[in-house]
Amino acid sequence: METKTLSLPLILSQNGECERCVNRLQESLTLIKGVESATINVERATLMLSYDPNLVSLSRLEGLARDLGAGISRRFIHETLTITDIDCADCAAKLEGAIARLPGVLYVSVNPVTAGMRLEYEADQISRGAIVACIQELGYRVVEPSAMVGAGQRISVFRISGMDCADCALTIERNVAAMPGVRKAKVNFAAARLTVWHAPQVVPEEVARAVEQTGYGASPETSQAVAAEAPFWRRNRRALLTAGSGLSLVLGFILSLLGVSSLLSTAAYALAMVLGGYLIARSGLYSLWRSRTIDMNLLMTIAALGAAAIGEWAEGATVVLLFSLGNTLEGYTMDRARGAIRAIMELAPNTARVRRGNNELTLATEEVQVGDVVVVRPGEKIPMDGEVVGGSSVVNQASVTGESVPVEKGLGDEVFAGTLNERGYLEVRVTKPYRETTLAKIIQLVEEAQAQKAPSQRFVDRFAHYYTPAVIAIAVALALVPWLLFGQPFGFWFYRALVLLVISCPCALVISTPVSIVSGIASAARAAVLIKGGAYLEAAGALKVLAFDKTGTLTVGRPQVTDVVSLGKYAADEIIHLAAAVEGRSEHPLAAAVLRRSNDVNKRSDHRHEVTDFEAVTGKGVQATLDGETYYVGSPRLFQELGKLSSEAERIIERFQSEGKTVLLVGTAQELLGIIGVSDHLRAGAGTAIAELRRDGIQRLVMLTGDNEGTTRAIAQQAGVDEYRAGLLPEAKVEAVKELLSRYGKVGMVGDGVNDAPALAAATVGIAMGAAGTDVALETADIALMADDLGKLPYAMGLSRKALGIIKQNIAFSLVIKALFLAMTFPGWITLWLAIVADMGASLLVTLNGMRLLGYDGAKRRDKSSSDVV
Repeated sequence: METKTLSLPLILSQNGECERCVNRLQESLTLIKGVESATINVERATLMLSYDPNLVSLSRLEGLARDLGAGISRRFIHETLTITDIDCADCAAKLEGAIARLPGVLYVSVNPVTAGMRLEYEADQISRGAIVACIQELGYRVVEPSAMVGAGQRISVFRISGMDCADCALTIERNVAAMPGVRKAKVNFAAARLTVWHAPQVVPEEVARAVEQTGYGASPETSQAVAAEAPFWRRNRRALLTAGSGLSLVLGFILSLLGVSSLLSTAAYALAMVLGGYLIARSGLYSLWRSRTIDMNLLMTIAALGAAAIGEWAEGATVVLLFSLGNTLEGYTMDRARGAIRAIMELAPNTARVRRGNNELTLATEEVQVGDVVVVRPGEKIPMDGEVVGGSSVVNQASVTGESVPVEKGLGDEVFAGTLNERGYLEVRVTKPYRETTLAKIIQLVEEAQAQKAPSQRFVDRFAHYYTPAVIAIAVALALVPWLLFGQPFGFWFYRALVLLVISCPCALVISTPVSIVSGIASAARAAVLIKGGAYLEAAGALKVLAFDKTGTLTVGRPQVTDVVSLGKYAADEIIHLAAAVEGRSEHPLAAAVLRRSNDVNKRSDHRHEVTDFEAVTGKGVQATLDGETYYVGSPRLFQELGKLSSEAERIIERFQSEGKTVLLVGTAQELLGIIGVSDHLRAGAGTAIAELRRDGIQRLVMLTGDNEGTTRAIAQQAGVDEYRAGLLPEAKVEAVKELLSRYGKVGMVGDGVNDAPALAAATVGIAMGAAGTDVALETADIALMADDLGKLPYAMGLSRKALGIIKQNIAFSLVIKALFLAMTFPGWITLWLAIVADMGASLLVTLNGMRLLGYDGAKRRDKSSSDVV
């Protein structure tokens, strides 16, 4: 575990409840996976935090601290930069290592797939400008983020067409930023979006023309117009240079076969090297000049020039062509992986139709305020999270919850940004600002997850750190030792050294894990399953034991009152009203069942009580004062402690529990007044999900609940779990998870993410169900199933297992290929062009293998499993 220890300044509450806020903050932070300890010094207003940056980001910790009333100051900065010119995983590793060594940098992770750098640094030790300058010195460029918008400024967003590389994005930015009245221009290369901060007098048409002058198309995102295509050569620059190199190489071969002057064939080969090697040599020389490091591009350049120096023009040109072709194909496959993430980011509309007074205004979603009423017509996407206040419709929520069947929405129902209003007219009162919508949080979590490094990736990075310099040293020795000590021909051994240099690059090994992680996370997000990083994707794939909460997880979580038995002076209806009055402030599902029954009874009678002094008795029930007398509603354990359980009551309780019902007792400190039987039922498809998990390799399934033995036994038998533990208080659930960990090593915990937060945090992987719209579930869980659907769990486990298998395949394949070709280099069995084929071929194969996860379909797997069972 890589641990960072920080002392963070806090802005603490001044409302007299600081101590409670502080305790809550400490407890909540320590529940987050990856946080080792959190201690607050109230006098100094500081938080001492020890955490693993590969499991949890500083931004996530800061957000949680701010939500709980203690904001971390701006001293510690976290942001994600988009880096251009990253051609391979070796470049990413080199850049990451250089930035990590800067003083004040707390964490850095460069993802070669998404071309993103996640940074966390201390502002009083190093400035952002110094970090950007270092990146530029290493030969890379940063797509600058926006500055804060000042008074009198506006933001316009455009969709760009024709961009084929990050250099294109930088060209657009510079051209637009140079316009009068434009303060800042930012291009999101992955999403093909241009954001412009400008004065009111700058009109969108002027910005679009400025973009078109650089050779690309631009249209405002609020417009339905289709952006003009950029010139073909601009969109395919690398491919065209590669094609030109190939044609020149073929021409050289033809001239050689025809016996034409060797000068002409050599010129054709040289042209092939120039066309195919321009971008390669530029990148390699940047690395050497700026950072004094040797990357794959420089090795290819040296190999091509070395071949030319010893008269192997044809082979040098072939090396350049194959390497350029490999980069082109790798760029294409990487763009597919980036496209999967980009598709998630583009789910929500950028504008909303807002009703203010008697007017309807079309505003950017960033400008919509909480409380505004948004109008959504049939066929339109809902732009903001909110509550329906007018109309009714059917909404397709697949983009957020993964539900395949559209859901009916009416007055009071919750709706999510990015979901589709299929038919009907809706008026939605906005309940969350744009950046706090469920979809925005999903996008943020997916972006953070891409940057989190899995254990296998950290192993590969450490391996490559020692492997590459060692091979370079061997190559130098191979070129010089035979020549200097044994009088061997220099050209012969120099050629073998060039081959060794080419084959030594660990591109395939370094790219093997991140491309699989990004593809797996993107595929899961499309299915409304959020996996918060490669560490959790791998850990879930290795699980053998799953523990489940019962209520709301294996069961529907909407229990119904089935029996009411009066034991004293009150009738059954009055027992229900007393229980409902006491339970009125409780959020427990059993309390909701009592309140629903009370509402039904209220249609026939009117019972009202003055309720004061409500208090929860942890794990046992609740109490409150009604009309001056204290009443209790809770489990048999509570009334056993009060000493009010008669033999008759125990018989009724035993009978209800044997029927699989949960028992609630109602009474005072003096007498037991009545017994309420409540029954929940197993989720539809729970048995199927349990069976699929077994087929996927889960060896032990355990149910943990605070419910009684009889009810728990009945549900366990229906669900088909291996064992159950009943009557557990929240802290006892945590102990149960720890005991399972000691027995099995790795344990996943599945719950609702709210009541089960401590147990989710204690498990190897915490999995929350029904996380859509539930902030606590999104924060607490390592994997969040957005839909309240247990069927998503086998999908998540299956995807994780497949991802873990692909990662192992890629690493093993990369190491075997390297070892094999390195061994064949010394006898001279490998030529330069074969070395290139081996290196680029291996990189492409592991990339394509990892991208198979983008097409993972758990439904097809389940259908096949079902047919196998039949």
